[in-house]
Amino acid sequence: MASIPNLNTLRTGRGGPRLRGSRRGGRGASSLGDDASDSADVASKDRIIQSTDYDASSSRLSALELGYLTDPYAKAFLKPGEQIPRRYPIINRGTYVRSTAIDKLVLRFLQAEPGIRKQIISLGAGSDTRYLRIVGDHAGQDGVVYHELDFETNVAAKKAVIERSPALADRLQKMKDGGCSYHLHSVDLRDLPSSLPGIETDLPTLILSECCLCYMPPEQATTAVKYFNDRITSPIGLVIYEPVRPFDAFGRTMVSNLASRGIHMQTLKRYSSLDAQRQRLKMAGFDKQGARDVHQIWETDAWVSEAERERVERLEWLDEVEEWQLLASHYCIAWGWKGQTFDSAWGGIEGARTSAEDRDDELG
Repeated sequence: MASIPNLNTLRTGRGGPRLRGSRRGGRGASSLGDDASDSADVASKDRIIQSTDYDASSSRLSALELGYLTDPYAKAFLKPGEQIPRRYPIINRGTYVRSTAIDKLVLRFLQAEPGIRKQIISLGAGSDTRYLRIVGDHAGQDGVVYHELDFETNVAAKKAVIERSPALADRLQKMKDGGCSYHLHSVDLRDLPSSLPGIETDLPTLILSECCLCYMPPEQATTAVKYFNDRITSPIGLVIYEPVRPFDAFGRTMVSNLASRGIHMQTLKRYSSLDAQRQRLKMAGFDKQGARDVHQIWETDAWVSEAERERVERLEWLDEVEEWQLLASHYCIAWGWKGQTFDSAWGGIEGARTSAEDRDDELG
């Protein structure tokens, strides 16, 4: 294939997937000029990173407009006069699977052990509306502490949307009145401060990373996870959505296409398979781990019921079945945890290694 679309986006002419925290590996600078050049290079890459939240928002709006998803708050992020873009069917289906699967993990966490106050930390959240959509309806009587971390530019843009949207402001106020606490942090995950305002270290905590950590060097991604793992003294879990399988023909083409646009998924080769993702979570200190690719999730009744698959299939005619299967098998959701709260929430979800993964070992 000449061009392989990303599950998160299909853009024409410019850009790429939603990025968070990308920085080129350092090199020794022999002069002030080299330092300035490196700084300009990093700043340029960061501007691309900051702007790509548009991709995720556009793909979500496309899926919403066609009935794949329900989200009463997403349209607030449309610019005045902006039309909702139309993505290809495989993109819409991928957006659906990604969103609903992560929502399921979040809901199970919120519903586990009723009466216990909980905390969610979303890395590179951008224009995501999960706090408004999910937490607002399932926070329970004790409320939820919710943190979103992103670049200052993206945080400022989100604050501006909230300020000009009475519906969003009203929803946030009602959630605050109900005991929820919402924090927007302007931070760089590559250089986290010694503490973040509002983090409650004694609450069961769920960390979300959707196409975020994969754009950081592996060591920095590990450090970012360790930052929270070291501070949270209660049960803690992590959900990751990332690309996998870069070594087969499809994966090599995908990586090449992204690289031609200056996009490098820096953790991809190290965590190239579902099992590598599980081992990553284990090494990070999570006692239990699970992983499934997007195609497996779509095909599994425990994630997407037969009736729901039939409903989604009726929304659009999808004739690129082989392309869908290839694309969906190159993205995954991995989850890891330690502590009773997550045992209750996720213990029954099947995420162990399957025999079909043997091919990953052969390619890796």
